[in-house]
Amino acid sequence: MPKHVADHLQALSLEYLLKDRQLTHLRVRRHGLLLVLESGPDDDPIPHARFRRLGAHIWRLEMATHNEGWETTPLRGQIHKLLDFLLTEAPWAVTPIE
Repeated sequence: MPKHVADHLQALSLEYLLKDRQLTHLRVRRHGLLLVLESGPDDDPIPHARFRRLGAHIWRLEMATHNEGWETTPLRGQIHKLLDFLLTEAPWAVTPIE
């Protein structure tokens, strides 16, 4: 399977996981090796977290900072496990921002 197709399928899978966990305020944006969780208007998105592809099924979690940057975490693994970490250990990172 071509890499761009696999990335597209992974983004769709992440969108499904968000809906399944009632995180309907979030959406997924693909950007190179990144899948970004964001909310807000399309023309002024609010970043929450992102997943950087490290391998076929291995991703690294990165968190948005207050100054529009990104902080790399030591957390690596499958996306569904990293998303579960966000929900249990850092729920503030995925709460709606008004």
